Amino acid sequence: MNRREFALTSAVSLGSPALPAFAQAPGFWTLLREGGCVVLMRHALTDPGVGDPPNFKLGECGTQRNLSAAGREQARRVGAAFLREQVKLDQVRSSAWCRCVDTAMLAFKQNTVWPPINSFFGAGGQDEQTRAVLDAVEGWQAPRNLMLVTHQVNISALTGDYLAMGEVLVTRPAAQGSKLNRLRVLARQTF
Repeated sequence: MNRREFALTSAVSLGSPALPAFAQAPGFWTLLREGGCVVLMRHALTDPGVGDPPNFKLGECGTQRNLSAAGREQARRVGAAFLREQVKLDQVRSSAWCRCVDTAMLAFKQNTVWPPINSFFGAGGQDEQTRAVLDAVEGWQAPRNLMLVTHQVNISALTGDYLAMGEVLVTRPAAQGSKLNRLRVLARQTF
């Protein structure tokens, strides 16, 4: 575990009300305005916990770990920033978990549930789902941008990076036929 992961894990486990803010990488908004980006967002802040309660059910939000009031506000801030910066998202897709659907709808007012980005925390299917996402986004080109609202485990499998809740990564997939095993992170922003 690197220092950043340790700090984030410690803040969450110690009940810290806010995660540390990290500086914006140069070029975040510029890259998005240029297009051709696959943008990965970890769902906004949730009620305390890890994973979901036993016997949770997709489609039944009351059985899942959901966005907190701070998370709902965080999702709205993300959407406001994208509007302010005049960044166009051609598609917004999310995991079927309520915290991801709600983040997408609060931030971007649009969403399509996409099973390849469903959480595989505590379950199998990581390699198959990750490959399905990489294959689907291969060759994604400007001027289009694709937003994927998903979970930390999925984003880590796709990029090798660990994200705080509500953090956003900008990637540009490789050209058609390259069959990369990871997306390269070009910029990140915490909201």
